[in-house]
Amino acid sequence: MFTGIVEELGAVVAVREHADGARLTVAAERVLDGVRLGDSIAVDGCCLTVAETGEHDGRATWTADLMAETLARTSLGGRRAGDPVNLERALAADGRFGGHVVQGHVDGVGTVLARTPGTQWEVVEIALPPELARYVGAQGSIAVDGVSLTVVDARDDAFTVSLIPETRARTTLGARAVGEQVNLEVDVLSKYVERHLASGTAHGLAAAAGAAR
Repeated sequence: MFTGIVEELGAVVAVREHADGARLTVAAERVLDGVRLGDSIAVDGCCLTVAETGEHDGRATWTADLMAETLARTSLGGRRAGDPVNLERALAADGRFGGHVVQGHVDGVGTVLARTPGTQWEVVEIALPPELARYVGAQGSIAVDGVSLTVVDARDDAFTVSLIPETRARTTLGARAVGEQVNLEVDVLSKYVERHLASGTAHGLAAAAGAAR
């Protein structure tokens, strides 16, 4: 599990594609402190498993395998050498919980539609896949490229978030241009609530049908 609080900006070293996926190598520092093979690190909000560690041009690196499903459902397939990426280690049991519950399971890919700068913050509008709209509401939580944010306004096809200077400086969201894609993960609690309500409705209908016989 993650919290959506980015620990550092890493840099893509290489993306090596093969028949049924790819291998992603990222240069990093902080997230590799004490890392072991098999540990989880979120890259732009996508939970990946450390398969190798190494070094490139004097910088520590780690490598993860990307399945074809991951490439199809996230923006990672479009990353190239030199691209910055948001990195966060999985939350330790005694860690501070600063964002919201983030699983690292990307629900869909959005597109930056507009950026409106203000005096202290910047409002960013992001296109939303229609199937995710029911999980996104004003003042609710959403992870954008792995960054925990609060939804300002929500429509059926898009939503807006406000970026404070700290977020713009410490994550890739400060430089995401109009037209660029971002990974989206909606609040998992809303999905559980929907599932339970649907299950309760189904049981209620079944019970009513049984009583009517």
